[in-house]
Amino acid sequence: MKIAIYGQYYKTEDKVYIKELLTKLNSLNAEIFIEIEYSQSIANDVDVSKYKLFYSYKELNNTFDFLITVGGDGTILRAVTYVRENNIPIVGINTGRLGFLATIQKNNISKAIDLIVNNKYVIKERSLLCVSTKPEIENLTEVNFALNEVSVSRKNTASMINIKTYIDGEYLTTYWADGLIIATPTGSTGYSLSCGGPIIMPSAKSFALTPIAPHNLSARPLVVPDDSEITYTVSGRENKFFLSLDTRITTIDNHTEVRIEKADFTLKMVQISEQSFLKTLRSKLLWGQDNRN
Repeated sequence: MKIAIYGQYYKTEDKVYIKELLTKLNSLNAEIFIEIEYSQSIANDVDVSKYKLFYSYKELNNTFDFLITVGGDGTILRAVTYVRENNIPIVGINTGRLGFLATIQKNNISKAIDLIVNNKYVIKERSLLCVSTKPEIENLTEVNFALNEVSVSRKNTASMINIKTYIDGEYLTTYWADGLIIATPTGSTGYSLSCGGPIIMPSAKSFALTPIAPHNLSARPLVVPDDSEITYTVSGRENKFFLSLDTRITTIDNHTEVRIEKADFTLKMVQISEQSFLKTLRSKLLWGQDNRN
């Protein structure tokens, strides 16, 4: 078994869980690769000298059985930039807070690895968004995809912005708002949800358009088929705006055209037999938590 391990941040209290993970994988004679920066961050507390390293997505390929993330959902969003089109399934160990994507709890690491080794899991494919702009933005030419959402928002002003939006070439509306979120089903429980967007089942073939604090009160979240092409231009009192792809932020100029469509590859997420999206909804969003029930 060939395993890559990635973490975005290291907290000293995570030491026990990382050691448990490595001990378990060593007992299975796994070939282990640790991302270089994460390896350096844990080196004072964990002996990493015998493990191989990877530096970028270029060292990963489809010979890897899994990429294991240690952290929260944000860690998985970053891990997507390493996996890309390589079809490496991601196993998310949650040492963070919410854990919609990183669903393996830190107290169940050994048990979860046993379930995976015994093929008691399923692969859930998650759609991604692909972004292009006119004129082209240099730092979007290579990493132009997002798992959760693509959002545009104001940058250096308290004034609202205008987002002239089209679906498949047909004019939809001009949002007068703080911004606009285009969310995948995966991202529907993130930023979009906090702005009043709908929760979408991960297997649904849909995207959601959710305005951020719209001034025109008739503006409501809209669910569209995931084969839709969404384009918009942004204007306002300032000349520059933020364009965010998950946790990565770039800047676009006034009247830049942004085109968003479904990416031509998916992310593979490992779901062990004891998990499900509905269970996660109930436990993380406290659905049904009512003293009268």
